[in-house]
Amino acid sequence: MTKAEIVANVLEASKAKDEKLNKSQVQIVINALFDTLKDAIKKESRLAYPEFGVFTIKTRKARDGRNPHTGDAIKIPETVTIGFKPAAKLKAELNVKADAAKADKKVAKKDDKKADKKADKKAAKKK
Repeated sequence: MTKAEIVANVLEASKAKDEKLNKSQVQIVINALFDTLKDAIKKESRLAYPEFGVFTIKTRKARDGRNPHTGDAIKIPETVTIGFKPAAKLKAELNVKADAAKADKKVAKKDDKKADKKADKKAAKKK
């Protein structure tokens, strides 16, 4: 999802709740939100949002690597990155959607098999 799509979705949600926000106001709020989150993670090296997850700063150690084009050995410096651990509720919601998608695929396969059997029976009767 892009930033523009986030703004559009928040704008639609605000209209659904009879809030009178315009696109520029929503953009200001979203930009302020992400700036606040970024600053909080930098300052405290951890940001927890209930029912969503926890963002943490992680440090990757320096290591040896290879240049993929030449195959030469290179030194990869230590880097700082961010990690995310989803909350149990978010994981459960994602798994419900994944389980529903799997169930839909199983039903589709069964329907395909039934259709194939019917087609085979019709072909056998015609002979």
